[in-house]
Amino acid sequence: MQEKILFGTYTKKTSEGIYEAILDTDKGALTPATLVAKVGNPTYLTTSKAGKLYSVDKHGDQGGVFVLDNTTRPATKLSEHMLEAAPAYVAVDEARQLVYAGYYHIGLTEVLKINGDNLELVDSVKNEGHGPRPEQGSAHVHFTGLTPDQRLVVVDLGSDRVDTYDVADSGKLTHAATLTTDAGFGPRHIRFSPDGKHAYLLGELSSKLSVLAYNQADGSFTVEQTISTLPADWTEFNGAAAIRVTKDGKFVYTSNRGHNSIAVFALTEAGAHAELIQTISTEGEFPRDFDLNSTEAFIVVANKDTDNVSLLSRDAATGKLSLVQKDFALPEGVRVHFE
Repeated sequence: MQEKILFGTYTKKTSEGIYEAILDTDKGALTPATLVAKVGNPTYLTTSKAGKLYSVDKHGDQGGVFVLDNTTRPATKLSEHMLEAAPAYVAVDEARQLVYAGYYHIGLTEVLKINGDNLELVDSVKNEGHGPRPEQGSAHVHFTGLTPDQRLVVVDLGSDRVDTYDVADSGKLTHAATLTTDAGFGPRHIRFSPDGKHAYLLGELSSKLSVLAYNQADGSFTVEQTISTLPADWTEFNGAAAIRVTKDGKFVYTSNRGHNSIAVFALTEAGAHAELIQTISTEGEFPRDFDLNSTEAFIVVANKDTDNVSLLSRDAATGKLSLVQKDFALPEGVRVHFE
């Protein structure tokens, strides 16, 4: 089977934008990456069922969401929604035909209505607050995505908080609940268990994973466990980045930038407890993002600082990973997305 992968990058050195490669699952190998769209710093991207590609874009003093036709190669620009900063996260709401954008630098969440090839702003929320660490001088929205019951969850690294919103069909937001993490936790991304009863919150600044109980009645979260993503003897810099949960709800994977590894957690007690069972090198430096293929037999991870991508195989029974390929060239890779 051949599966297409999109890679978002920084374009500060040699990268020109968004790249695409193919994972041949029979051979266990990646094909060479090709440039599919010239975009400025497309550090996050996602696709829709309608064949659209929504990407972070930055040029000059402006940034925003770039809309492309993902059915053409090279991908064709359709429109863009710009303001004074580029978002850190973009997500598509298929049911309500909305796009959510989270702006790290200005602490802003935007709700954009999909109107054909264009995006129309229908609501926004500006966060305030700060935390105790130097990186937390102001609000920094790092994630804007849906809960299993179709609420919007907004993760703010700068103010150590996670907010839940009810979303009207029009895209208008109504605040439902707030979780305040431990000071300095620095929450970055969140993922949910398949049954929607638990969520897994990754702290970038703390290099910790929190297991949360999710209350679908009111959209609130309760912390049940917090565990490190690092071996006990690691004392140097690290920043946790991406997180994935397997479809069977048995394993969580996170990336460590600094330790340069993927941390593997086994979930027990119906998803309520996590145990660190493996840390494996990504064979490169600063792995910001990774993704599992459709069968979850492989993980593809991009190492930004060493301009390489590594391919890991996954044992479905144990959850543990093994290196397959480490010398796949990709400039400044920061986002991995199976189409």
